[in-house]
Amino acid sequence: MAGSGTATGSAPAVRGGTASRRGGVLVRILIRLGVFLASLLVASLIIFWVCNALPGNVAQAMLGQSADPAAVRALEEQLGLNRPFFVRYGEWIGGMLTGDMGTSYLTHQQVGVQIAEKFGVTAWLVGFAMVLALLIAVPVGTFAALRRRHWAGFVTSGLSQLGLAIPAFWAGIMAVWLFGVWLRWFPANGYVPLTEDPAQWLAHLVLPVCSLALVQSAVLVRYVRSATIEVLSEDYYRTARAVGWREIPALLRHGLRNASLSVVTVLGLQLTTLLVGAIVIEQVFALPGLGSLLLQAVAQRDLVMVQGTVLVLVLAVLLVNFLVDLSYLLLDPRLRERR
Repeated sequence: MAGSGTATGSAPAVRGGTASRRGGVLVRILIRLGVFLASLLVASLIIFWVCNALPGNVAQAMLGQSADPAAVRALEEQLGLNRPFFVRYGEWIGGMLTGDMGTSYLTHQQVGVQIAEKFGVTAWLVGFAMVLALLIAVPVGTFAALRRRHWAGFVTSGLSQLGLAIPAFWAGIMAVWLFGVWLRWFPANGYVPLTEDPAQWLAHLVLPVCSLALVQSAVLVRYVRSATIEVLSEDYYRTARAVGWREIPALLRHGLRNASLSVVTVLGLQLTTLLVGAIVIEQVFALPGLGSLLLQAVAQRDLVMVQGTVLVLVLAVLLVNFLVDLSYLLLDPRLRERR
C-alpha cells in the first residue's frame, strides 16, 4: 500500500515537472521574440534617421541641379519631405505594417514589389552558398581535428588559413576567368529566372555560389575544428572510446550535438558577412539581386528604396539570429530545464 501510494503521488510530480519545463521553454521563446521585435524597431528608426540625415536634397536630385528653387520646394511639399521627422517615420512604419513600403522617387513603382523581385536572387545565392560552405566545412574541419597531430591535419589547417585571406570578389573574378572565359564550363555573368529555364538558372548560379562559399567554408572550418577538438577532450567521448566505440561513430553519436552549438552560433554571426559578400558577388557576376538594387538606389539617391532594402536585409539577419537562439533549445537540453 505504501509503495502504491508513492507511485501514485509521483505521477502528478512528473507531469508537473514536464509542464514546468514546457512553461520555461515558452517563456524563453517569448523573451527572444520580444528582443527580436525590439531590435527590429530600433533598427528601423536608425535606418530612417541615417537615410534622412544624409547630405543633399532628394527633390533637387530628381529635378536636376539647375532646377528652379520654387519647383524644388513644391516637389518637397508634394513628397512630404518638409514634414516633421517622427511624422514621416510613423507613416513609413505604418505602411510597413500594412505591406506598403512606399513608392520609389525615381521609378514611381512600389518598393515592396521591386524588392520582392530581387529578393529571390539574393536568397538563392546566400542559401546555396551557406549550404555548400557547411558541406565543405563540417567534414574538412572534423578531419583537421582528428588528424591535428598528423601532416594531413596541418595541411588542411593551412589551406583553410589561405582561404581566409582570399576576398570574395577576387575569388569571383578568378572563377569568371578560369571557368567562364577560359574553360567556358559555366556562364560568366547574367541571370536566368528559374521559371524560364531551370538548367540555365542553375548554371548561372554555380560560379557565384562557389565563389561566396569558398570564403565562408574557410571561416567555418576553423570553428568546426576547434569545436571538434574540444569534444575530443571531454570525458563522455573518452568513455565511449574506452568501451569500444570507433573514432568516427563515437564522435557522431556523442559529440556532434555538442560541437554543433558553437557552429550554429558562428552561422548566425556569419550571415551578415555573407550578405555583404553577396552584394559584392552580385556586382562581379551581374546578378539582379538586392545588392544591385541597393547600390543603384544609393547612387540615384532614391531614399525610399534604400530604406526598404536595408530594412529587409536587417530583418533577414535578425530573423536568422532569432532562429539560432531557438535552435539552442533543441540542441542543448540544459536550456530546457527549469532551475
